[in-house]
Amino acid sequence: MSEGCFTERDSFLIPARHRRRDVRPSLRYAALSGYLQLSRSYGVDPATLMRAVDLDPADLSTPDKWVPAVRVARLLELSARACGRADFGLRLAEYRRLSTLGPLSLALRAEDTLRDALGLLMRYEHTYNEAIRIRLVEAEGLASLRMWLELGEPAPTTQAEQLAVGALHGIVSEVLGPRWQPLSACFSHAAPADVDTHTRLFGPRVRFGHSFTGLVLYASDLDAPNVLAGSQAAGRLDEIFASLAISPGLTVPERVRDLVEVLLPTGRCGVERVARTLGMDRRTLHRHLTATGNTFTSMVDDVRAGLAERYLSHERYRLTEISELLGFAAPSAFSRWFRHRFGDSPRRWRARRAELPTAL
Repeated sequence: MSEGCFTERDSFLIPARHRRRDVRPSLRYAALSGYLQLSRSYGVDPATLMRAVDLDPADLSTPDKWVPAVRVARLLELSARACGRADFGLRLAEYRRLSTLGPLSLALRAEDTLRDALGLLMRYEHTYNEAIRIRLVEAEGLASLRMWLELGEPAPTTQAEQLAVGALHGIVSEVLGPRWQPLSACFSHAAPADVDTHTRLFGPRVRFGHSFTGLVLYASDLDAPNVLAGSQAAGRLDEIFASLAISPGLTVPERVRDLVEVLLPTGRCGVERVARTLGMDRRTLHRHLTATGNTFTSMVDDVRAGLAERYLSHERYRLTEISELLGFAAPSAFSRWFRHRFGDSPRRWRARRAELPTAL
């Protein structure tokens, strides 16, 4: 296809020039590793596509540079259409290597088990992609790695989710060895016409229209040894964590975020309760959060924003149910908060996202 292969129908992919929020979740350009090669292999001009979503092709030479994640999501969707490949995100994932994660990849190599490596990956997900969320759920001898994106505004995510699941599969395969396969790979989007790439990467058990996006594996796999362990990285952990500008272990803000996410649906997500659960008084908690540029209110708002985006992306959640899950006393309070945060009503936000094409 020619470089001008996108049309007015794809104008939703081009970001508006005026954004209500100046700060959006970002990711490293390393996430686009292999993008030039893959897009060219289908006869399209990657530079034209990148400029259409306000990305500079020259920045691909600086993998540690950060860029708004929503632009990358739009680029992947636009590229899938230009190339005529509904599996574009998955094919791009095949170019990913553990080293794409930067310094964190060295720390992952030093972990003893898959569980340890995944714990590190989830704990420091903000060091490589601020928009991605990964959670581990264990039940009945099974473990599910559930993923979603929090972009801060409506945008197509099918290709970005494919890239994320493919990259996660690659990480687990490096930790456990190339013969490992998940019990199933799950996607919340509908099945494309051609699923050959999906089955080649994940095996025959691929599920579409699922309640979550991610991987399912045996819980026993989590305690399998890391085949990469024992490398030179083990003796360099202090240096590695220093390069990440973070310290090992969950920080107070990270623990607060986890508690807020659990307590919001109960309607009892108050600062006193959170502080007490953390074994400190309100003043001490305030001091910890202030030292990192946070407040309890701002953290509750950030958690709510991410959850609201996730829930509104799925029609199965009614607006009244979302209001309750986010801890609001009434749907009207949720609507006022949402409009202030996102500049639009929840209903209109959902409608705008539903208008975005999701298949070729």
